[in-house]
Amino acid sequence: MMPNQKYIVITGASSGIGYSTAKAFGKRGRNLILVARRKENLVKLKKEILDVNPELDIVIKVVDLTVEENLYQLFDELADYEIDTWINNAGFGYYSDFADQDIAKTVKMLRLNIEALTILSMLFVQKYQNIENTQVINVSSAGGYTIVPTAITYCGTKFYVSSFTEGLDRELIDKGAKMRAKVLAPAATKTEFGKVANDLDSYDYDKAFGTYHSSDQMALFLLDLYDSDKTVGHINRESFTFELSDGLFNYSDNSSSNQKP
Repeated sequence: MMPNQKYIVITGASSGIGYSTAKAFGKRGRNLILVARRKENLVKLKKEILDVNPELDIVIKVVDLTVEENLYQLFDELADYEIDTWINNAGFGYYSDFADQDIAKTVKMLRLNIEALTILSMLFVQKYQNIENTQVINVSSAGGYTIVPTAITYCGTKFYVSSFTEGLDRELIDKGAKMRAKVLAPAATKTEFGKVANDLDSYDYDKAFGTYHSSDQMALFLLDLYDSDKTVGHINRESFTFELSDGLFNYSDNSSSNQKP
């Protein structure tokens, strides 16, 4: 199978959902640009993808996305690549009572979960919004639609991701743009997330959750969202099934109480 000459960018590709998503798109014959801080993980991922489909072009970018100037440099470095999908997957959580949170870690989370995602989305939309079959997919969380105890700051970042991306998709549709913006909202998923969010050396998902998905399952859900014409792919917290929808937030549209153009 000859690869598509266009590229998919995946941030946070060195582990978890990003890692599995890269492998899933690789099986589809898609060229990939993999972005993360841990070079050794990206090199391993590239080898695994090329072992399955050696004709692909897999580009590695080792970048710390919490540093603002790195975001612009990354996008500039990708100027010669034709990108049809940008997946903002990089992010991390923080479980702690708000009063006990470490400020430096919280600021880093805000920079990665909100600032980096917004800037990279903006750069991508500005360049590609009127090109056919382009998508920006932002990874949120079930915590981007439901407030979770001891994770209110993290949930706040993901509420931003969810509402921002749903709103962006409505804006793109309303203006007749050719791009779509989509939200993936996982619930409990067995990745490094639990260790990082709780500042632990190890994390037992079987003990912490009655039900959870694997990163490979979430990658397949992301592909379902990618293939669909829906805005949101989320995990139903009651049934723990994956559902696609046009959006979960209210949109005021042409309400008489809106600011007049």
